[in-house]
Amino acid sequence: MKAIRALLAASVTTLGLSMAAAPVAAAQAPIHFADLNWESGSLITEVLRFIVEKGYDLPTDTLPGTTITLETALAKNDIQVIGEEWAGRSPVWIKAQAEGKVVGLGDTVKGATEGWWVPEYVVKGDPDKGIAPLAPELRSVKDLARYKDVFADPEAPGKGRFLNSPIGWTSEVVNKQKLKAYGLDDSYVNFRSGSGAALDAEIASSIRRGKPILFYYWSPTPLMGRYKLVQLEEPAFDAEAWKTLTDADNPNPKPTRSLASKLSIGVSTPFQQQYPQIAQFFEKVDFPIGPLNQALATMSEKHTPPREVAQAFLKDHPQVWKAWLTEEVAAKVEASLK
Repeated sequence: MKAIRALLAASVTTLGLSMAAAPVAAAQAPIHFADLNWESGSLITEVLRFIVEKGYDLPTDTLPGTTITLETALAKNDIQVIGEEWAGRSPVWIKAQAEGKVVGLGDTVKGATEGWWVPEYVVKGDPDKGIAPLAPELRSVKDLARYKDVFADPEAPGKGRFLNSPIGWTSEVVNKQKLKAYGLDDSYVNFRSGSGAALDAEIASSIRRGKPILFYYWSPTPLMGRYKLVQLEEPAFDAEAWKTLTDADNPNPKPTRSLASKLSIGVSTPFQQQYPQIAQFFEKVDFPIGPLNQALATMSEKHTPPREVAQAFLKDHPQVWKAWLTEEVAAKVEASLK
């Protein structure tokens, strides 16, 4: 009996030592997505996160930042995914891509555009609302110099106001340089909104009141489908001139329209190598602009959280996202939506 007890004791001791020596399995680190602060970016991010979490059983989270800081973080693999990347626009992205640190996957929203806009009634008037055309000959950016009084800045007498995107967005730098390139920096105030939501609110408020406003904007967005807008003509695209617009420190920017829009999913190279199956999924992502704009309008008008709108989009448009996934992954996502 003593021998048996001794043997059992030795076995328990050995087992205890083995368990103590065995490494504890590390928890799966979350995939860090950029927390994008504009509507389409936030909705697309939440659609991608939901599929990664439910279809691939991987945790995710989001980290905030400006466009430039997020691209810098992506190059360092501090974040792994930017859900809506306007690839090729910022020097940070171009440098990181050339060094093989980041990759733009897919062509996620075809038909996207950006530029300078005014409400249609500024050019054509609106008889139903009693609005006379205030700038009937406004067609292009070169016409803006003689219409600065139409777009008068209430805080800077004698100057017009151009409503730019928030500081930290790549487009903010480009638009600031465009004001110089078009010879408008002395006649227009470069007014920067505090956020994408603030930009939307300023535009919507002016349009509801029938007031003239000159602003930068882009699609896909709910605002583009909600109001009648006129995009101002710009010079034909010139690649060398474009470089001067993306360089905030260039003292002599040249005029050109913006680089043709191509929206991709930006990923770090280590992420692409670690998760090739997700990279293949990202390559196939294609949001039809009509349903996407409808979802964005719902999110904007009802102030619905992006995560909730993302799930509604997945429920309403299974034919869209199932084309991006394998049957096994699609089945898991579909099951999680029920």
